[in-house]
Amino acid sequence: MAEDKMKLENQICFSLYATTREMTKLYRPLLADLNITYPQYLVLLALWETNPLTVKALGSRLYLDSGTLTPMLKRMEKEDLIERYRSQEDERSVLVGLTEKGRQAEDKAACIPDLLLENIDMSEQEILHLKNTLNRMLEGTKEKGENG
Repeated sequence: MAEDKMKLENQICFSLYATTREMTKLYRPLLADLNITYPQYLVLLALWETNPLTVKALGSRLYLDSGTLTPMLKRMEKEDLIERYRSQEDERSVLVGLTEKGRQAEDKAACIPDLLLENIDMSEQEILHLKNTLNRMLEGTKEKGENG
């Protein structure tokens, strides 16, 4: 029985890792028209919801450290999707906001969630249940990481 615990296919971390890789592959052609990567899509999703955000808030929202986020933001700024600027209230804070091109990308991206669901062999109810379970798992692991 202990041997079964050590099998690759019995590892939840492997299932999550492999599924994440496959999901990212499904996104690739859907994001090609926007000329963005999956992580850049996540940045845009966060900004379409709340514009602008501080770099710190954006990193927290996406579970990304500044070493990963900053180079990506620089590339997105170069592509004129976002702009970074100092907060007038607190010059230590850097804000990230959408440019006109970044705002317009939302209309082009609006079909992506539905197109993605067409490629997943699960019902909407199954997907919602999975999403809720993963959110609970994320919160639980986040709490352990903060306390550990």
